[in-house]
Amino acid sequence: MVISKTSWSGRLLAAATTLTMLSGPARAWAQEARPAAPAAQAAPPAPPAEGASGSPGSPLARAELPVPRAEHAPVSSARVHEDLRLAMSLDHGEVLRSASVVYRTARGELRMVPVLRSAASAEYVGIIPADDVAAPGIAYAIELERTDGKRFAAFASRADPHPVLVLEDHTDARERALLKRLGGRRSVVTAGAELVRFGTTSGTQAIPCAAGQTGCPAGALRVPSVDDQFWRVEAGYTYRPLRTVAEFGLRIGVVRGTSLVTLGALDAGKYKVGLNYAAPSVRFRMADAWHLDLEIVTSISEIGFSVGGGGALLIGDPYGTRLTLGAEAVGLSAATYFGSRFYTRLDLQVVDRVTVAPVLEVTDMPHAEAFGVRLYGDATVALPHGFTVGLRAGYQARKSTSGGVALGSTASFAF
Repeated sequence: MVISKTSWSGRLLAAATTLTMLSGPARAWAQEARPAAPAAQAAPPAPPAEGASGSPGSPLARAELPVPRAEHAPVSSARVHEDLRLAMSLDHGEVLRSASVVYRTARGELRMVPVLRSAASAEYVGIIPADDVAAPGIAYAIELERTDGKRFAAFASRADPHPVLVLEDHTDARERALLKRLGGRRSVVTAGAELVRFGTTSGTQAIPCAAGQTGCPAGALRVPSVDDQFWRVEAGYTYRPLRTVAEFGLRIGVVRGTSLVTLGALDAGKYKVGLNYAAPSVRFRMADAWHLDLEIVTSISEIGFSVGGGGALLIGDPYGTRLTLGAEAVGLSAATYFGSRFYTRLDLQVVDRVTVAPVLEVTDMPHAEAFGVRLYGDATVALPHGFTVGLRAGYQARKSTSGGVALGSTASFAF
């Protein structure tokens, strides 16, 4: 059989066309059957090759880190002067650099404490110290910082923090109310002076004149007579905690005068009396309307060193209208005795800044042979900026046949 050249060439052309058509699906099947390469973990993006998307040399965008979160149950109240523990759980800790609690104190100060892992549980805890947990309240927010330096407000924010009511006890509330009433002034310095005359006092029996006295021969018997009087200057400082110990302070002063003291000789120089004293004191609050003052007096008189003390019961408002019942004695033995005083004082707040106080006092100070009765009154006026001034006037006598006046003034500054 004879095959022409044309028929062979046609068959060869058809076979080549068939192979060409089968080669495309074969290559595709081979590529699908080949296994995929594993993806790189936490690898930084490589710089783009020449001709990659973007202009030559432009960096590829970095992958954004996840946003960390804090799950926290808000705290609405806390006890005064106790640590405030803020527990929370944190998500995406792998991208966290730090966590902190930002809080605003009762005084308006902005502070920060770190959030740390709790040793007792899997939670994280931020602790606001007890010194900053004060009435009437504080406010806080939780902030998270990512490893790239970016900070997130995870709970509330600095601009709008979450408020916490701080519950204070009755003593704290009373102290805050009294301090506000006193204008925030806890310290008081005072100064005062007083002149007291009991008139002329005569003795009960005649005693011999001393040698060298004018108009009185030595040894002659005379009934002694003396101007019974004294003057006093005093300064003091008081601090007011306004709690169970409401006040404590110190008074120092000088007393000089003359009094009828029987020393066995009629010598006017023997009747000069005096006292240099220091008296620390403390005031205790027993109830809102009951306060107790206690005082120790240490002194040096014309006889020598002597110790004494005093006390007073205050009924009513200690910084307003009140009744005071008090007593004081200097010298606990006959050899060092200087005198005693028992008094009742009623402070009446007439108007907001004016107080008057009538005082009834029975005393044998200084070194008198008999007790005398004093009736005087104080008037004080509160001025701006913590200043207070006062005047004293009255009358006293040891005998009905003789008496004298009392004049005095006081000034104080509270800060």
